[in-house]
Amino acid sequence: MLFSLLLALASPPQTAPVSKPIPTQTAPLPAKVVAPPIVWAANRPLTAADFKARPPFAPQAALTVADLKASAGCKDYVFAGGVQATFDPNTSWIKDPKTLTPALLRHEQLHFDIAELAARRLRQKISLFKFDCLKLQPAFDNLTKPAYRAWATEENRYDGETNHGLNAAKQALWEQQVAAKLLELKAFE
Repeated sequence: MLFSLLLALASPPQTAPVSKPIPTQTAPLPAKVVAPPIVWAANRPLTAADFKARPPFAPQAALTVADLKASAGCKDYVFAGGVQATFDPNTSWIKDPKTLTPALLRHEQLHFDIAELAARRLRQKISLFKFDCLKLQPAFDNLTKPAYRAWATEENRYDGETNHGLNAAKQALWEQQVAAKLLELKAFE
């Protein structure tokens, strides 16, 4: 390779005939449509159409990208804050929608449900905490960071115990447990 590079450098430069570009009329490329995040709602389960990203080369059959969007602020020294569990359709994917099974969709839905469970737990903590508006950001960060870590740990444990949904008995157990915990924290929906 180095030899061919040296040979190319030693060769006289080649010149191409100069021609005027041919004017073309092309339509502008359509803008990529970005789907808004889906906020968790008990009456709005995920569907195959919600997974809009192109799947990468990966061993998994699907990927749910959920997030906890926590906000905090003060107006006239009165604290206001909130937490939403959201699903990102633009980065979530299903490898082959034609072979999507109800079991796989339930597994992915439970990832989103676990995000909502983490949101409810964080809403509960926020409701119990008395924030000083002069020191809001450090206090809010100290409250949210452990909640995010606990959520990530629970998500990893869920995939590990259910073998990404392939262990039907463990999957059913997780579905029951998460549903019970969501009901237990319904006041923080």
